[in-house]
Amino acid sequence: MMKTITETISFVKRNDTPNTKGLYAIRLRICKERQRKYFTLKIFADNKYWDADNECFVILKNVRDKKEKEENEKRKQYNFLLSKYRVQAQEIIDNFHREHVDWTLNQFEEAFLNKSKQGKVKAYLENHINILRETGHIGNANCYAATLNMLTHYDNKFDTRIFSEIDIKFVNGFDIFLQKRGCKGNTRKYYFKALRSILNRAIQEKEATDKTYPFGKGGFQIAKLDEETEKRYLTVESFNKIKNSKSNNPQREYARKLFLLSYYCYGISFIDMAYLTKNNILNLNTGEYIVYKRHKIQHQKSVKPIKIKITAEIQSLLDSLNESNPTVDNFIVPIVSISGYAGERLYNHIRYRYKKYNNYLADLAEELQITDIKLTTYVSRHTMAMMLQRNDVAREQISQMLGHADLETTNTYLDSFDTTVIDEAAKALYD
Repeated sequence: MMKTITETISFVKRNDTPNTKGLYAIRLRICKERQRKYFTLKIFADNKYWDADNECFVILKNVRDKKEKEENEKRKQYNFLLSKYRVQAQEIIDNFHREHVDWTLNQFEEAFLNKSKQGKVKAYLENHINILRETGHIGNANCYAATLNMLTHYDNKFDTRIFSEIDIKFVNGFDIFLQKRGCKGNTRKYYFKALRSILNRAIQEKEATDKTYPFGKGGFQIAKLDEETEKRYLTVESFNKIKNSKSNNPQREYARKLFLLSYYCYGISFIDMAYLTKNNILNLNTGEYIVYKRHKIQHQKSVKPIKIKITAEIQSLLDSLNESNPTVDNFIVPIVSISGYAGERLYNHIRYRYKKYNNYLADLAEELQITDIKLTTYVSRHTMAMMLQRNDVAREQISQMLGHADLETTNTYLDSFDTTVIDEAAKALYD
């Protein structure tokens, strides 16, 4: 009779020595034939939130306190890490079995501690995407998912690629592949920024090394992919058409009012408008304000909230929009049309409404005979920025109103002057 080999993978909490915060280390325990070995994971738990039976952190539901929300999100991320470590440990053991190795705990330790040498890029990316989705970063998750999808189209062996294989040769080949698919510079930049970000994260987490890093000095330069942004702002004449011409079509009128609301609210994006709730309205020293952080960068460090004073024009637009399209739940702009949505479901609903809004804007442009530009959600934002520049507002102030993280992004918006500005400047030649 063949001897049955007993192997177990588990996570256990130390109960002897807490750290300075009173938390106890969670360790990976590998057992084989009554012998065991422990591995430190740099994960610590409060007794109250560790489920020893299920070997995971306790996740609370319907948390309202801000600090507790942050702690709850941290516990979610820890659970994902534990899941990743379990899969990794099982893969190491399965690999020993495939190679018919009667492994020892020391051999397992060597394989586990040198995981960066065998870490698969796709598995790491998929895990990161899952963490982003579970923690509410849906837009970022979709960006990484789109990049992963494109990488798997480019390389039919991407499933097995390890980080050391993502070198300058791989990246140059990926760029040629994207060009052959007709991707312009800004689209290619979108994918490469995501790839660079995931490589940086993997290096930081010791899942990869920087020996073959393709984006360093002398490597692939993402900045070279920058293209001049297509003109996306209205002339004064076209803007006045939108401002002064009401539409008899309810959908076009709804789009017209949303466009003007965005314009008066410092070019607030459609996504940010959709997420505004009554909690975003605050009474400050000089009146009522809409105070919010841009959805796409709200979790970045040092992001300052944008404060928009609710003027008579803004209040009138909000009132008028709500009369025709009542809001649901706690939202203040009638974009979300179904009550009770949250998380990814809410995000996908807003993206669906975003597409409908762009269609309404296209119809509005046709009605008003605006033919010099494609009317989209971004046009109100760009028009607002250009209007401020025409009135000699400093770019630093415009950048702050737009909520840009740096002045460089604002410069991209404004560097393509309209011809009237250039014509005016050219008069100096004849003075």
